[in-house]
Amino acid sequence: MDKLEVLRRCEMFRDLNAEQLAVVGSLCTSQIFEAGEIIGKQGSKLDNIYVIEQGAAGIILEVGPLSQRQVQAASNYDVVCWSGIVEPHICTATVKALEKTKALVFNGKELCDLCIPHPEIGCQICRAVAQIVGKRLRQAYTQLLGVSSQD
Repeated sequence: MDKLEVLRRCEMFRDLNAEQLAVVGSLCTSQIFEAGEIIGKQGSKLDNIYVIEQGAAGIILEVGPLSQRQVQAASNYDVVCWSGIVEPHICTATVKALEKTKALVFNGKELCDLCIPHPEIGCQICRAVAQIVGKRLRQAYTQLLGVSSQD
């Protein structure tokens, strides 16, 4: 699939017009992750964000050195490792490919730097990141309530 079509379907970029998508699209490259490969590690500094083009990734919370729990999953057109564009750029969970996964890769700094020459793009991206974080937080709370109510 064409990368601009992937971006058009991604919640982070869907409100951009064709010209804005072309600007954003010029900043990304493709990368393939094999099943089990770590895309982002909890607690590590992130430079990149990823839009899953095809495949699936688990979002895993590491609560101790030997304790991990997959709390969410991401698939086609989802954004993972959004911390790459949000200070302090520290990954809040581990993201691991669940199967062979193709992703569009953006350097977080380059994406943030779009705010200066293209403030309308930067504004849309910031709004979308806030929505993504809010959605993931709601999903995590819902999952937590489900676990707690069964205890």
